[in-house]
Amino acid sequence: MRKSANLMRIRLLIATQDASYSDHLSNWLTGKHADMVDVCVCSARGRLTELLAARNFDVGLLEPPLIENTDLDSIKLPLVLWPEEGDAPVHENGLKTLSKYRRISGMVGDILEQYSKVLSGENGTNTKRARVTAVWSPVGGVGKTTVALAYAAQKAAEEKQVLYLNLEPFSSVPVFFSDTGKSISAVFEMLEAHEGNIRMLIRSIRKLDASIGISYLLGPENYDDINILSENDVAALVTACAGETDELVIDLSSVCDERTRRIFELADRVFLVTDPSATARIKYSQFASQHNVFERVRGKAALVANRGAVPGESPVDTVITLPYVQSADASVVCRTLTHSLAGAP
Repeated sequence: MRKSANLMRIRLLIATQDASYSDHLSNWLTGKHADMVDVCVCSARGRLTELLAARNFDVGLLEPPLIENTDLDSIKLPLVLWPEEGDAPVHENGLKTLSKYRRISGMVGDILEQYSKVLSGENGTNTKRARVTAVWSPVGGVGKTTVALAYAAQKAAEEKQVLYLNLEPFSSVPVFFSDTGKSISAVFEMLEAHEGNIRMLIRSIRKLDASIGISYLLGPENYDDINILSENDVAALVTACAGETDELVIDLSSVCDERTRRIFELADRVFLVTDPSATARIKYSQFASQHNVFERVRGKAALVANRGAVPGESPVDTVITLPYVQSADASVVCRTLTHSLAGAP
């Protein structure tokens, strides 16, 4: 998958006398996250003093012997490398510590999460990069989530970086993905507090399903967590996510409240999903004929006729017809629909 531009790069200083450790860590970071981290390595106290006098760093991973009587004011987030496994205590000078010997991918996530919290007032939510697709239906049970994920998988197959964002109160994420790790509730809390860097936090907690190439955020810890968000919070969340990927696919609940309407405004494309049921047909007809929101999205809306539905005359120009897949396995349905969405706008 190609790397994308316009991501915030972190100036990271590794200060340790353990050359093999610094070489391994810096090579891993440069190989895996060259678009995200600018790494500088230092192994001598005198050189460290010169570096800190000449440059500012976002994050420092610092070995205790090198930082005694050293001014660290030019490092926004100084972290002391703790030489033992397990939870690291707070350093004697009050600095936060980070276990030196642990899986690097987990270390990177912790660094990004801690860094996101010291960037108060630098929310990073004003740069939109991704194309945003909102997937919605006025009725539940029509396969909206499966359509959203199938479309996301199709874009990933086109070598796009894709982030799937589920904003249903009862999240469908555990049906398709691992539910281990920090949930989107951490982002909700930061939005409510109006401090910290949302983009950096998203980057630290997002997961990647390597089998289909989709990044995603785990569902909220509690049903009520999503209800703390205002429409402005939702806009900040969407814009922050859009700054971190090429394609952002948003899976919405079936309500049409102010938060949903705000997402419709931010979206480049809105997929309106329906199926052959009379309930879906009637509710979609009501939305198209009676709801003032429809006219706002008509120009960027596509009707997705799922499960072999025959839409008939459509009030929107673009109609995508998907087959009925007879399987109780949601992942099988998703994979089949992915092929059917090839070439979808």
